[in-house]
Amino acid sequence: MVQQVTKGIKISVKTTYEGSFYKNYKIQYAFGYTITIENQSKDSVQLFARHWEILDALNNIETVSGEGVVGKKPVLKPGESHTYSSGCLLTSPLGAMHGHYSMVNFTTTKKFQVTIPTFKLSAPFAMN
Repeated sequence: MVQQVTKGIKISVKTTYEGSFYKNYKIQYAFGYTITIENQSKDSVQLFARHWEILDALNNIETVSGEGVVGKKPVLKPGESHTYSSGCLLTSPLGAMHGHYSMVNFTTTKKFQVTIPTFKLSAPFAMN
C-alpha cells in the first residue's frame, strides 16, 4: 500500500492485477486500484476534480482529467473518508500512475491540490 498526506488529506492506494486479454490484435493488461481519501484536517472539504498520468513500461503516457471520482464529488467532514475502486488498461505488464485531486476547503473557500502518490502497476509474472 502507498500512502501520502497533503494539507491534512491522506491518500492510500492498493493495487491489483486483473488479467490480460486481446483487443484489436493487441494485448491489454488490466489493473485495478482502490483509493481511500481520509480527511485528517479540521475543516470540511470536497473533491471536485482529478488529474492522472498513467505510464507504462513502453514509455507511453496517458493523461486523464475530469470531474469527481467514479461519478461522485465526495464531501468529507473532519475524520471522514471516502473509498472507491477503478482501473486502467496498459499495453505492457508494468506501469505506474500518479496525479492529484482538486479540492475545496469549505471553511476558507480556497481550492487546493492533493497529491496522489506514484503507485506501481505490475503483473505478478513480470516480477523477478
